[in-house]
Amino acid sequence: MNKKVQYILVLLCITLISCKSETQVDKVSVSKRQLLVNEKQYIIKGICYHPVPKGSTVRSFNNLEQDLALMVEAGINTIRVYAPIEEKKVLDRIDELGLKVIIGFGYNDKKEPYDILSGTFIDYVKKYKNHNAILMWELGNEYNYHPEWFKGDLKNWYNDMNDAAALIHETDTNHPVTTAHGDLPDDLALSIGTNIDVWGMNVYRWDNPETIYKQWENLSGKPMYLSEAGADSFMKIANEGYQQGENQQAQADANTKILNNVFANTNIGSGVTLFSFLDGWWKAGNPNIQDTGGIAPNSTGVPYDGTPNEEYWGIVDIDRNKKKTFDVVRLRYKSSNN
Repeated sequence: MNKKVQYILVLLCITLISCKSETQVDKVSVSKRQLLVNEKQYIIKGICYHPVPKGSTVRSFNNLEQDLALMVEAGINTIRVYAPIEEKKVLDRIDELGLKVIIGFGYNDKKEPYDILSGTFIDYVKKYKNHNAILMWELGNEYNYHPEWFKGDLKNWYNDMNDAAALIHETDTNHPVTTAHGDLPDDLALSIGTNIDVWGMNVYRWDNPETIYKQWENLSGKPMYLSEAGADSFMKIANEGYQQGENQQAQADANTKILNNVFANTNIGSGVTLFSFLDGWWKAGNPNIQDTGGIAPNSTGVPYDGTPNEEYWGIVDIDRNKKKTFDVVRLRYKSSNN
């Protein structure tokens, strides 16, 4: 065989491999109460991820490699983001490490190029529907707590949400559509949101979300997961034996009980994206320092002080130092057989 023929064969092989890798996308689907990847039950061992550097209010992936290494160490298999990831290289790296991502779309987000109200969300779906990193498309985050955003009537949101889900189904038959609802969906949400495949729920019921599973079992036969759950590492008051002030032990203890409960109910729930990976210094005050305080709707169930100290939720701090809860997450996620 001469060198020219060998060269042509090598190019042909590279082309075939490249074509295969571009089209070989995991099949994500739902069956009864289960979320499936390649026909096998997929339990989300996840984390909410919105990396904003010190002194900024804008998300940045400059620390992506370090963050992903920590996630892999912790046994995390799924990342939930609140806005689409525009950089393909970020999605590529997530996929290379064997992780999946839940892509969230806001409703009327003028800071993002893709949102639901403008209809531009579907452009992103078309662009990345064949990317292997994608697990689900997520519409909104706790919008049921904000009827004022929808002319005082949540029917307006649920109708738009359901229409958006239908459009995604027409565009992408390989990935389910979810939403991050504030706690348990009511009859109005369920009656209108028929195109939602998997119901995500942000659940803060102290250190025990167990009741949500029985309630959901009685309401619906669809899959669900906890799109947010967890605890912060600051105690506004001394309570239940935990001292006031920064208290990583309180966070670790609460997350231990929450995660144990999640994995005891995988017959109903499909896992959790724990809130959150990184402390967010941008949330409650001066983004150059870590402030206490902050507000969140329906947050009196935050353990163990009933107060969401918004800048203390990370399993690592803003410098990527592991908190006590990091080992809780690692041990629970890696010991799960699901």
